[in-house]
Parts: sequence; structure tokens; C-alpha cells
Amino acid sequence: MVLCANTAHLFADTIQKEIDIPIIHIVKATACEIQKSGLKQVGLLGTQFTMEMNFYHDKLNEYDIQVLIPESQKDIAEIQHIVKNELGKGIITSDSKKKFIQYAKNLISRGAEGIVLGCTEIPLLIEQDDFNFPVFDTAKIHVEHIIDFALNNKPGNVNESNCIY
Repeated sequence: MVLCANTAHLFADTIQKEIDIPIIHIVKATACEIQKSGLKQVGLLGTQFTMEMNFYHDKLNEYDIQVLIPESQKDIAEIQHIVKNELGKGIITSDSKKKFIQYAKNLISRGAEGIVLGCTEIPLLIEQDDFNFPVFDTAKIHVEHIIDFALNNKPGNVNESNCIY
């Protein structure tokens, strides 16, 4: 089973307890990729729910990955506004791109070693080419793990036992 949005994974563990087929978990797949990169602390940009609720942090913590989010409620509200009122409507502006680049750089300056794009719309605005540090596009990572599972009944190129579905 696949939930195709980061925020929807708030319910993934509850759903998994009720069904007999595996859920290919977007945060678990992302954690595996972060582990392969050897990072221990990442910044998270996503919807307000994804950044502030524990489900994302807790799942990454299971992999010994610490999570930083923007410190300012104003920044979190602005990120939510851009995701909902711009990216969710297909509106992409250079001003919003500059803001997201600055949010990512601020997280790096606070100790993040890479940035998780924890909303499937954010890669419409920023991507790895915009930075000189690792960026984890959760939509892309999730799709890669889904395909690997479909073709091999397990995620490909992953040796960590925590990454077996």
C-alpha cells in the first residue's frame, strides 16, 4: 500500500496495524537514504503538520536521525502558505524559491547536514541543484522505493535491516 503524501503518513502506523500488506512508508524510505549518506541530523521543510507533529520526527529518530525545523512560527506559517496557496495551485515564483533556499540555509547554519523536502510539492520549487549540501526529495525517494518493492518485493540497494518492508 502507498500513501502518496508526506502528511498522510501521520496515519501510516495505525493503518499498518489493520492490514496484512506492507505500507511503503515515505519517511522510512527517506530515512534509509539519509542513513546511506551517513548523516545524523537533517532539516525538515514541509507542511506545518509535517514539521510540527511528532510522526515525522519519531520515524526519523528510529533511524538515529535528528530533525531540525524552522525556529520561527512566522517562517513555519509562511512555508505553509506557500505550499498550500502557491505550490498546491501550481504557482511557482522566484520570490518563494528564494525564501525556501534561505529556510534551508538557515537549517544548515543551525547544524543540519542535509535538508528533507518533506512535502511532495516542494520539489516544484527547489531541488538538489540549488544547494551544495544533500537534499532529500521524498517524492522521488518514495517512488524509487515503491518501484524497487514492486520489482523485487523489497527496496533495492538497501542493506539496512530496518529498510526491509
